[in-house]
This record gives sequence, structure tokens and C-alpha cells, in this order.
Amino acid sequence: MNFRDVAAAAVGTAHRLFAGLAVLVLLGHVASARAADEAACRRVVPGELNPALLVLRLDNDVIARQDQGYSSGLQIKAVTPNLDPRDGDACLSEPARWLNRRLEWLSPEHYEQRNLVFGLGQAIYTPNDPARSDLIVDDRPYAGALLLSAGYNARLGDALWASQIVLGVIGPASFAEQTQKLFHRVFGSERFRGWDHQLKNEPVFMLLHERSQRWGSHTLLSASDSLRWDAITHWGGTVGNFLTGANVGFELRFGYRLPDDFGSSPLRLAGENTAPLRASAPSDGWSWHAFVNTDARLVLRDITLDGNSFRDSHNVHKRPLVADVAVGIAVLGGDWKLALARNYGTRQFRGQQERPSFGSITLSRAL
Repeated sequence: MNFRDVAAAAVGTAHRLFAGLAVLVLLGHVASARAADEAACRRVVPGELNPALLVLRLDNDVIARQDQGYSSGLQIKAVTPNLDPRDGDACLSEPARWLNRRLEWLSPEHYEQRNLVFGLGQAIYTPNDPARSDLIVDDRPYAGALLLSAGYNARLGDALWASQIVLGVIGPASFAEQTQKLFHRVFGSERFRGWDHQLKNEPVFMLLHERSQRWGSHTLLSASDSLRWDAITHWGGTVGNFLTGANVGFELRFGYRLPDDFGSSPLRLAGENTAPLRASAPSDGWSWHAFVNTDARLVLRDITLDGNSFRDSHNVHKRPLVADVAVGIAVLGGDWKLALARNYGTRQFRGQQERPSFGSITLSRAL
């Protein structure tokens, strides 16, 4: 067995251990939290349980009748119950408690409610022409990323601080090629033939922080207090070899019984669909709302366009200023929330043929 085979085996083993640890952390802490001392979990509002949350998000450009750029993404997030400052992490399982005590530096000092958020996701990026097996020098590289994230959403009034640390791998160890081939085989889509030119294996990291402000809730029609609209602004930044840059944007929502949270759009770097509700917010009945979200970004580094950090690889000339718009609808009923969105973006690099677009489905459930 040569060095390349040994390295490949080591990377594969590390990937499986990484994925296994992620699943244990994501699922184990939620299951254990259910068995934890619920009295401690009820103290934010006496007699009310502030539940954990599980969020599943699927992105795919097939919905937009494309198959290029950010082609597909799958993300699972687990959100702990609100952490009571008086009891610390009494509601958490041992793995989540261990991690919480090592991530305190990410949390702000002042907050009313705070959640610990874990995430596991995979993202797939491809050029525009699936039939070509040669290197397409004027199109973006083939790339896949497998990412594990952990951090906090902290709320103070109508303000939200979201901070996360993201670790993972880009390259063949992300298993993006296998995931895409399986998806295309199941749905009968054309096979992409250029994966031999994907970015090479590289560990990636990212620190991200985002702040959001909800600007009240206002009646939409004077005859009905249940029909309302609100506005949510956000700004933030990221540092790391995976992505470095800054973003700013806003979201407008209108609908029936708006939730007291910080938005439903999947465009956000952090806090999307996982922000804490007020502990006193009612969860019975059903509601719906439509939303429009914009996000403008200054991109200093994007490994999926700039290529590998320490090794020669294919890359393109990225555009430093990009923007996205998302439109969608969300429906909430009991413990469930379903959000559907269509995302439109500006071109991300010179020579890009089509403006990127993809659809998102986000399903969340209180546990």
C-alpha cells in the first residue's frame, strides 16, 4: 500500500469518526435533555417548558431548474432549551454540557435567553456543464464541504447575538461526489463527470458572528389585530479559511400571528430558524407568514472559488461584492414549522454564465 492509499484510508477513517461524533452530539444531547430535570428547565417561566428544537434544511437548485454553483446542501441543527443563568446548563446532557463549558467565550455577558446550537451540514458546488470531464478553467471548481458547527443564540429584548465556530473538511473527504451521484441516480438526473478535478482535501474552520434587531410588530389591517408585519435587520462577519467577509441585510415579514423570533429566511449566516422565542410566547394554534430577505456581502475569501489554501488547485476570479434575495412562506402549527423559500443571487465570479438560484425547504420541530 503506497502513501496515497494510506492517506486516503486515514482521511476516510477521520471522516467517519467526525461524522459519528457529530451524530452523537446532535442526537444524544437532545435525547438526554428530555430526561433531564425538567424543573430546572421550567424556571425561565414557571410552569412552562422551553423546549429543545430540531431543524432540518434541504437546499437544491433543481427547484430553480439549474444544476450549477451551490448545487445542493443538507443541514441538521439541534437547539437546546433556553439556558437559565441561575442553573447554567442543568438541562443539558453530559456531552452538550462538556461542550457548553468550553464555548462560553463565544457567549455575550448580558442576555435574557440563550440557546446552545449544534449543526452538521454538507454543501456541494459544481460548474455549469455536467458532461465535461476535463478541467473547465473558466468555471468554478468542483467542491464539497462537510461542516460541524457549535455556538450560541442569545436574546436581549428585540436583539439577537449569534456566534458560532465551524470546523470541517473540504475535498473528497466530504463525500460530496458520492452524495450527488446518489441523488442524481435516484431522481434520474444527468451525472456530473468532472469530479476528478474537485478541490483537494483540506481542514477548514470559520468563526462567525451576526447581530439582528427586530423592529416591532405592526398591524397590517386595522380590522384585524392578527394580521401583522415586522422588519428584521442583521449584520455580521466571518473569519476563516473557508469563508472570510462581512454581510448586512434585512427581512420583511407579513402574515397571520407572526412569531416573536428573528426571521425565517435560509440566507442568514447564523440564527436562521433557530433563534429563541420569548419564553412567554404562545405555541398553540397555527400561523403563517410570507417573507422577503436581502443579504449583501463583502467577500474577502471563499475557498469554493479561490481554491485550496496551501496547495495548487483550480480557482476563478471571484467578485468581492455579491448579494442575494430570498422570498418564501412559513407555516407554523403546534410544535412544527415549515418554511419554503426561493433564493436569487448575483453572479459570484467573472465569466459566470447564469445568476445562481436555488430552493430551500426547512422543517423544524420542538422536542
